[in-house]
Order: sequence, then structure tokens, then C-alpha cells
Amino acid sequence: MNERNVKRTNSIIPRRQPVQERAKHRTRQILDVTAKLLGEVGFDELTTILIAKELSISVGSLYHYFPNKQAILYALGDRWLETMADALTDVAALPIEDMSLEAFIDKAVERMLEVYRDERAILPLAQAMWAVPELRDLDERHDAMIIERMMAMFVRLGFVSSPNELNRLGRAYLEMTHALSLVVVNQVESRAERTIADLKRLVLCLLEPHKVEDVILAGDNDIDGP
Repeated sequence: MNERNVKRTNSIIPRRQPVQERAKHRTRQILDVTAKLLGEVGFDELTTILIAKELSISVGSLYHYFPNKQAILYALGDRWLETMADALTDVAALPIEDMSLEAFIDKAVERMLEVYRDERAILPLAQAMWAVPELRDLDERHDAMIIERMMAMFVRLGFVSSPNELNRLGRAYLEMTHALSLVVVNQVESRAERTIADLKRLVLCLLEPHKVEDVILAGDNDIDGP
């Protein structure tokens, strides 16, 4: 790791890891308030002064926990990844081998949407994770985690595609669900329901040709055809 990357990494490390319950509570407060303000004012207008003011503490007190705004956002993004990991674990715990593809998609999409709905500032946070150099690692970890976990679930669904093809499907699933989930959480209920239905149909169209029975039938047709 070069000197520039070391400095960048050090700039997002919390001042201290919370051990006592009081410190953990204050850290959660800081992240919750940051999420609230991020959703209200956006990344550019968000400042440590604004965060401290909302918490009714001094900026100096805030800096006891995080050295700067990027460090707070990194911790917020890290919490988002942990929540997404928990959601993927819940989906993986389903009896996937015995489920229809439609039933699996319904459960997987709905569980992911719960995570997006629970994070009030998901859109500006996602934009910051992609655009801010200090946070780019979070974006890469997020994508890699979802692709890897979905690839394993595709195998359990009976897909017989190569690892490269499963990776491509995982990436397509990620991009499709992430983009439309960001849309859903900012829509009113009736429009959101229609978008969710469209999302599930799109995912089904993406994955259905890769079900093992469809691949076998396609192979038989190739053999028997002219």
C-alpha cells in the first residue's frame, strides 16, 4: 500500500473503538443522526458542525469518536454492509433447493427491500460510496459480497452455468435490484408496488433461462435439430 493510500485509510479510522455501553450508544446516535441529516441535506451540505449541532454536543466531542465526515460516513456504510449481509444470510437460510424460482425471487427481493427501506439515507449514501475515494472500498465490498452470495444461491437453485457465467448473472442481479430498490424507496406506496412487481418480473426473465431443466431441454433441442 502506497503512502497516499495509507493516509486515505487513516483518515477514515474512528478515533477509538467503543467498548463501554455509553460509548456504543453515542456512536449509534452519531450514525443515526448522520443518516437522518444525509437524507435531508445531502452529502455536500452535510458537515461535522451540523451533526454536532443536531446531537447537542460540541464538534470537539464529536471528534473524540470520528476524525472527520468521511470517517462517519464510512462507519455508516459499514453498518449498511453488515445489515445487507444479515439479509443475505436470511435468504440463504431458506429451503432454496425446494423452492420455485418465482418463490425464491419473491423472498430475496422483499428481504433486500427491507434493508433499503430501513436505511433512510440510502440514496445519498450509495452515491457517496461510489463517488468519494475514501468510501469506494465500501462500494467494492458491497458488490463483491452480493455477487458471491447470490452465485452460491444460484447453484442451490440448480443452475449449471460456469463460474464466469454465474458471476455475470450475479452482477446483473445486483445492478438490477440495486437500481430499482433505490427507486422504490422514494416512491409512494401504489407506484412502489408496481415497480416491485416489475423488478421481480425482470429478475425472473434474467434467471429463468438458466434453470437446469431449461438448459437440459435446450441441449436436447440442439442435438435433435438439423
